[in-house]
Amino acid sequence: MAILENEFLKVSAGTKGAQLTSFFNKKTNTEHLWQANPDVWPWHAPNLFPVVGGLINDELMVDGKAYAMKRHGFARQSEFILLETSEVHASFSKPYCEKTLEVYPYKFDFQVMYTLIDNALRVTYKLINRDKQPVYFSVGGHPAFNVPFNTGERYEDYYLEFEVHEELKTHQLSAEGFFTGEEHHVTMEGNKLQLTRELFAEDALVFKNLLSRMVTIKSNLHDKSLSVEFPHFNYLGLWAKPGADFVCIEPWLGCADTVNNQVDINKKEAIQMTDVGHVFEASYFISI
Repeated sequence: MAILENEFLKVSAGTKGAQLTSFFNKKTNTEHLWQANPDVWPWHAPNLFPVVGGLINDELMVDGKAYAMKRHGFARQSEFILLETSEVHASFSKPYCEKTLEVYPYKFDFQVMYTLIDNALRVTYKLINRDKQPVYFSVGGHPAFNVPFNTGERYEDYYLEFEVHEELKTHQLSAEGFFTGEEHHVTMEGNKLQLTRELFAEDALVFKNLLSRMVTIKSNLHDKSLSVEFPHFNYLGLWAKPGADFVCIEPWLGCADTVNNQVDINKKEAIQMTDVGHVFEASYFISI
């Protein structure tokens, strides 16, 4: 377990999945991170690697060979090594091993790093290619934030404010979690998306071509807010389990398969590649 703290925030993260487990606003005494109620949704903020979303038949195709792989990959279930920690920084590592090679035939070191910078937490994903071939992968965040912030408030008192006004179109998912090829318009009020209990009734909202690079949770009742900024991530998922008191703001570099279109990893939509001897890094920020 790593605990980071400054005058604004106190955050913690564990070695299981290198998952953030607390994001505490010291100025308002508010815990912003969902506390993983096992009866509702048993996660806080899983890190998604080496795939994002679902795979047809739960199979990852690499060079024509099928490997067993569950939705969102194995990182969230893996034990990480705590490489280093200080008052404001922690880094975790999941290197390849015999077990990972059985389901993902690449040699790598996947790292998750957390750094407090004033009123923000920087979350950095790092992929070091340890192989003699290019490494293909997807990566993303899945943090869940408590809504409402305060007791006595309603979920419907809150909304998501996008950085700029835009025409939101979500890419429809099948019951199995695969893209269907259909798009649906999402109703906005200017650059505001109202949170309702019905908003995620048909699964996540997935956006592929956003102009915004920041989404903020705000309330009609007060000026407390929480923002997720994702300058390096081209896809964004929004999701909540219906009826649950949280909303996930998910920056992705990668996405689910499309119905009836199982392809090799190097042809997957939004796939990332790190060449031999190279290192990949991408960050997003959570701020109050």
